[in-house]
Amino acid sequence: MPLINPIFYDLMALCAGGLFTLAFAPFNFSVLAIPALALLFASWQTGCTPLRASLRGFYFGLAAFALGVSWVYISIHDFGGADSVSSAALTLTFVAFWALFPALAGFLTVTLSAANAPIITAGIWLGIEYLRGTLLLNGFPWLLSGYSQLNTPLAGYIPLLGAYGTGFLLVLTTTLLLSLFTTQTYRMLKAGLLLILWLTGAGLHEVEWTKPQGKALTVALIQGNIAQNEKWLPENKLDTLRLYRDLTEEHWDADVIIWPETSIPAFLSEVDEFYLTPLQQAAQQHNTDIIVSLPTEGERGEVYNSVLALGQQRQIYSKNHLLPFGETMPLQPLSGYILKQLNIGLGDFTPGGAHQPLLTAAGLPFITSICYEDAFGVTVADGLEQAAFLVNVTNDAWFGDSLEPQQHLQMAAMRALESGRYLLRATNTGVSAVINAKGQTVAEAPSFTTTVLTASFQPMTGLTPYAWLGDTWLMGGILLITLASLGYLHFAEAGKHLSVFTKRLKSH
Repeated sequence: MPLINPIFYDLMALCAGGLFTLAFAPFNFSVLAIPALALLFASWQTGCTPLRASLRGFYFGLAAFALGVSWVYISIHDFGGADSVSSAALTLTFVAFWALFPALAGFLTVTLSAANAPIITAGIWLGIEYLRGTLLLNGFPWLLSGYSQLNTPLAGYIPLLGAYGTGFLLVLTTTLLLSLFTTQTYRMLKAGLLLILWLTGAGLHEVEWTKPQGKALTVALIQGNIAQNEKWLPENKLDTLRLYRDLTEEHWDADVIIWPETSIPAFLSEVDEFYLTPLQQAAQQHNTDIIVSLPTEGERGEVYNSVLALGQQRQIYSKNHLLPFGETMPLQPLSGYILKQLNIGLGDFTPGGAHQPLLTAAGLPFITSICYEDAFGVTVADGLEQAAFLVNVTNDAWFGDSLEPQQHLQMAAMRALESGRYLLRATNTGVSAVINAKGQTVAEAPSFTTTVLTASFQPMTGLTPYAWLGDTWLMGGILLITLASLGYLHFAEAGKHLSVFTKRLKSH
C-alpha cells in the first residue's frame, strides 16, 4: 500500500494532464510531455486497483482536453447558436468523453499487471490513441502524443513511423526513464536503449527520404479573413467574391494561387458562369492555376465540401473524411435530436469518396486535403507516389482566437514531414503557411489579417517509408511486440510463483 494518501496521486494525475497540453502548440514545450506522462504512469504504479487507475487516467484526460480543446465552446456558442449553459454542458460532455480513453489505458495497464512494464505500457497507450484518433466516430486525433515531438530528436522517426509510431517511442522513453528511478534491474541496459533511441532519431532527421522534382515554383496563398458570422450573409457575398478576385489579380505572376476552404460562399451552380469561368480564362491567359473552394451539389441533392482547380483544365475534389458533429452526424438519431433541441445548426455533407483523381497545378499532381483531413496521415498519403506537393485549405474561423489554429498547423506540419513533401496551406483567418519537406514552417501569414502570403516551394518526388507502408503494419507490429511482452511478463510471474511453491514443498 502507498504511504501517501491516494488522493495525492489523483491530483497528481490531474495536474499531469494540464502539463501534457503545454507540450503542444502554441506552447511547444515539447519536453514537458515526458514528465506529464511519467506522473500519470507513476500514479498507476502505487498498488492501485484498475478502477482507481482508470479514474486517474480520466482526471489526466479531463485536464488535458479541458485546456487543449476548450475551443469547442467557441464553435458551439459563437457560431453554433447555442446559449452559454448549453454550450458549456456540451463542451464538458465532449471533454469528458475523450477523457475516457486515457482512463481505459489506465484500466488495462493495471488489470494486466503491466504498470511496471515499459513496452506493454507504451503499447497499450498507443493502441488507445489509435482507437481514439482513427477508428472511433471518424477519429479525433487532437493531442496525440507524437505531435508534441516535431521539434525534438524523435522527429527523425516521423518519416518512418508517422505520428502514432513516434508517440509510441515517446511513451517508451517515458516508461524507461521512470523505470530507471523505480527499479534496480537492467538499469544500464535501459539507459543504453534510451541513448540509442534518441541519438538514432537525431541522425534520422538528417536523412533525405525524398528528392527535388524540377524547378522551384511560387505560390500565393489568399487569406481573406472573413468573420465566420458574416461569411454566409447574402448581403456580403458579392463583396467577398470581389475581395478574392482583386487579391488574386495582384498575383498573376505566381505559378499557383490558392484560396481557403469555402472561400466562395455560394454553390458552384450559382457562381460558375459570371464568376468562375472568367476567372479561369484569366488564369489561362497568365499561365497560372487557381485553386478555390466552395460547396457543390450532386445530382440527387447531395452537398459536398469541394475544391476546384482552375487553369489549363478544370478539376474537382470533394472532401471525404468529414468532421464528426460538424459536417456529419454520427450516433444518429440521438445526436441529431439533441442538437435540434438546442437549436444548433451544423453542416450535413456527403463524403466525396476515397481514391479520387489527383488535381494538378503548374502541370504537377498534388494531394488535396480540406480542413480536418490533414489531421490523418493515411488520408494524405493516399496517392502520394504521383504527387509533387500537398495542398490544404482550411477555415479555422470557427474557433476564433484560440489554441486550435496553431494546433491545427502543428498537425499539418506532421503531414509534410511524414510525406517528405512541401505543404501549401491557405486558411480564411489563419494560420496560412508554407511548410517544407522537413516539417518546418518556412513562411507564415499573421492571423486575422486580410493578406496574401507569397513564397517559393520545391516539388518533390519519392516516398518516405511511412508513405509507403502506412499505419497498419506499424500497429500490427507493435501489437505483436506488446502481446509477446505481456506473455513473457506473465510467464515469468508464473515461474516465480512456481519456484516459491516448490521451495515450500521441499521445506516440508
